[in-house]
Amino acid sequence: MLKDATHVQLLQAISDVAHGQATLYPSIAMQVIREINSPSELMYTTDPLTPRELETLRRISTGMSNQEIAQKLVVQERTVAKYVSSILAKLHLANRTQAALYAVRKGITDKE
Repeated sequence: MLKDATHVQLLQAISDVAHGQATLYPSIAMQVIREINSPSELMYTTDPLTPRELETLRRISTGMSNQEIAQKLVVQERTVAKYVSSILAKLHLANRTQAALYAVRKGITDKE
């Protein structure tokens, strides 16, 4: 869900998820489809990710927020924000959605 989702949209999404259905905002769905159909050719790095960056990327792939990741890693939220920025820079990605898709494609997913 996006931050500007209406009350009704939020309640519908909660209901859908409670019934085992997926919910995806249409604009996000289109972005995911575009990425899958023509992935960025720059999805590689010569500067390897650190273990903490890899752990952060795994957690991004599950949809966790920076705050949730910080709690899991027992670090400050601003530290996670730095990890995310570093991940995006090293992988030549524009945003968290691309990072999550990259993680899924490369099999870098949360092991929990």
